[in-house]
Amino acid sequence: MWKSIILVLLGGASYGILSTFVKLAYREGYTVDQVIGSQMLYGALLLWCIALPLSRWSFNLRQWLALGLIGCFTASTGMLYYAALQFIPASFAILLLFQFTWIGVLIDSIWSRKLPAKSTYLSLVFLLLGTFLAGGILEGNIEFHIWGTLLGLLAAVSYSFFILLSGKIKSSLPSVSRSAVTVTGGLLLAWIVFGPAYLWDGSLASPLSFYGLLLGLFGMVIPTLFYAIGVARIGGTLASILSAAELPVAVLMSTIVLKEHVSLLQWIGVLLILFGVAFPQRVWRRRKTAQGTS
Repeated sequence: MWKSIILVLLGGASYGILSTFVKLAYREGYTVDQVIGSQMLYGALLLWCIALPLSRWSFNLRQWLALGLIGCFTASTGMLYYAALQFIPASFAILLLFQFTWIGVLIDSIWSRKLPAKSTYLSLVFLLLGTFLAGGILEGNIEFHIWGTLLGLLAAVSYSFFILLSGKIKSSLPSVSRSAVTVTGGLLLAWIVFGPAYLWDGSLASPLSFYGLLLGLFGMVIPTLFYAIGVARIGGTLASILSAAELPVAVLMSTIVLKEHVSLLQWIGVLLILFGVAFPQRVWRRRKTAQGTS
């Protein structure tokens, strides 16, 4: 259980690195289709390089299509979020994306037809309050943009389905093989939506490959693999809460790499998010201790 919790935490944290490198890629003049396309390409290549020599394989069309569906939600999350970053500030975009914390819990409750535990509601309060503060909303005027806002909210919905399906869709493949098939589905969707022109127009011979490798590693390989292992064991509701570790990492990265100012209120928001993430684990540990002594 604790290994699964740690894996999902690391998977969520790895997503927090992405917005910084996406912003750097935009500064270099790259477009959203080049950024998401290179990310999906290198993510798929890395996973296949690991999976082919190390894993056993079995072909089941139904399973492969289901895994490809998870990959489509991975790709659509990146497409929608990266597109939103072109219209609205990063602090507002991450705030919109983080609505997945309650959207994911809502979807999982409807799917399982079971209300969340009381500790989940309290955790969500801390997460949403912390997200509001950490997103820097109180620090200045938000440049509201209807398309950017809509794209950010759709990214949150897509991310919620990715987390949920990562735990619901079963497969006989080992985790690394499952992840390779999943990301390949996302790559195909990216090609359908944006086209694969970056493969032959010389873009990959530029620094785009550097950004693609980083984004592929932290946006495709680590979260897809770790979620494939962890979410099935801890459930979609807890996974949605643990994935909130993304925002503190995003704040730290923007401070260290982009040299953005982070106010005291934002740091308080980060602490509230960390508390909201840790609270369900504390409750779960107490229940396990009580069961062990009874």
